Parts: sequence; C-alpha cells; structure tokens
Amino acid sequence: MLDKLNTTDIKILRLLQENSNRTIKNIADILGMTTTPVFERIKKLEKNGFIKKYAAILDSKKLGLKLTVFVGITIKRHTRSYLEKFVTTIQGFPEVVECHRVSGNFDYLLKLVVIDIEDYEQFILTKLAIIADLSNVQSYVALSQSKSTNEVNLNHLM
Repeated sequence: MLDKLNTTDIKILRLLQENSNRTIKNIADILGMTTTPVFERIKKLEKNGFIKKYAAILDSKKLGLKLTVFVGITIKRHTRSYLEKFVTTIQGFPEVVECHRVSGNFDYLLKLVVIDIEDYEQFILTKLAIIADLSNVQSYVALSQSKSTNEVNLNHLM
C-alpha cells in the first residue's frame, strides 16, 4: 500500500471522482503531464485499493424508482455467524443500495430505493419479514433529497 498520497495522486482522485469517464489524456492535460505517468499512477491507485471501481451514477427517479426509504433494524442475535448470514441476505436484495452496521438505536441502517410505497410494502412482506431474529424495524421515508454525492472529501490529505 502507498505510504502517503502525494499532491498529484490526490488531484487525479479528485478528477476521477468528478467524472470517472475522463480519459487519461484529459487528466494529463489538466495536470500538465504526459499520459504515461498519469496512466501508471492510476494503475497504482487501483492496485493499492484507493480506487475500488468505476460506475455510472443513475437517476433513480427517471428510472421509475421514486421512493427512498431508510430502515433501522435491530436484531436479537449478535453472533458472528448470524451477523454474517444477515448481511449476506441483505446483500441479495437489489432494493437495498446501502447497508451500514451502526451504533445507537439500531444495529443496521439500510437505504432502499423502490418504485413507490406499495413496492416498499412488498419488500417488507416478502423479503424483510422472512429474516429470522429481527426485533425491531423502523422505516423513514425520504420526502426530498438536499444533497447526494459519492465523492469522498480529500481535503485532509493536503
């Protein structure tokens, strides 16, 4: 793993976060570099896990997925095997776009994106309700979204 990211590495990460579809040439031009060292740096950042993957960010509403629901889940059993099984089960549900193990009032916080409230009800009835040992499930329907980003703040690295 890289001991420390240098300024150029951080600039490359910022540019790729803004638009992962940028070409090596575009990044090199912005940084005033040639393409070969930029390509090598990106490959090193990928190899060392700083860049996990590249993805298109879709507009869920335009795709007919108009409801975002946050679900707080408390579970009865906290054995390693149960927690692993729970997470594996949740990962198999395409409606769940995020799953976080959290401290506080819940054990897990899920973010779901679904068509509408009826679709969410079907998710609860046919998927979530069949998971054993859930003790509490609380739903929070998002009324609006004020901010959405996948960009990680890199300011602490400068």
